[in-house]
Amino acid sequence: MARLSPSRTLSPFGLAVCLLLPMCFLASSQQATPPPPPVPDPNASANELEAQGDALRAQKHYLDALDFYKAAMAKQPSALLWNKEGMSYLLLQRYPEATKCFEHAIKFDKHAPEGYNNRGYMEYSQKNYGKAIHDYKKALSLRPTDAVFHYNMASAYFAMHDYKHAAMEYQAAYKLDPNIFERVSKTGIMAQSTSPEDRAAFSFMVARMYAQAGDIDHSLEYLRKAMEEGYKNINRVYTEAEFATLREDKRFTELMAQKPQPIQ
Repeated sequence: MARLSPSRTLSPFGLAVCLLLPMCFLASSQQATPPPPPVPDPNASANELEAQGDALRAQKHYLDALDFYKAAMAKQPSALLWNKEGMSYLLLQRYPEATKCFEHAIKFDKHAPEGYNNRGYMEYSQKNYGKAIHDYKKALSLRPTDAVFHYNMASAYFAMHDYKHAAMEYQAAYKLDPNIFERVSKTGIMAQSTSPEDRAAFSFMVARMYAQAGDIDHSLEYLRKAMEEGYKNINRVYTEAEFATLREDKRFTELMAQKPQPIQ
């Protein structure tokens, strides 16, 4: 395979606060001076530098993370480090640098699937879906049990409107990880489709998948999304065999009676 200010209360010592404002302001200004950026320790091991880079990336200090990954790379290069460096560039929206890092990862270790998957994502983001699928297939040939790889390839097929192969890959991802749709959704990468029609079709497809698996709660959730996204063939829910169990649930009847309107 993309966060309220605290409420203020009037202090009973408001006058004192106002009189002391210049001194307080000076103190706060001094405290607000940002600390110097962290500098990689030349005596640290590659593993220690990599761990510090990971921590900085988790804190969204992507440029600092890059410094540590590069320092680790100088000591002990690896495909994993190239991928982590690429992810940092990706999060900085520096896409050419990210792509180069993923290509370096592939050259360093042609048997590591992450580089192919990540390069596939870069191709997908540029709407080069055929090239993306080629990379995803390579990643899957190296690790066929990775749900995210299946999900990513399904998304590329879906973007090409090849719904048959998309459904097959989504199904494979779901079998490997029943929480894949919820997990990917929380990362902000869910169904990066090009139109509202595509998003609606995606939601209906996922609703069907959950219904077939007997997960009524999630099926109803995605069925509602499909309706709110304006899915035009919603009446298929009454005829398709995968929705047979769902149709017996009273919540289904209530949802269809509500007829949620498309969100503009």
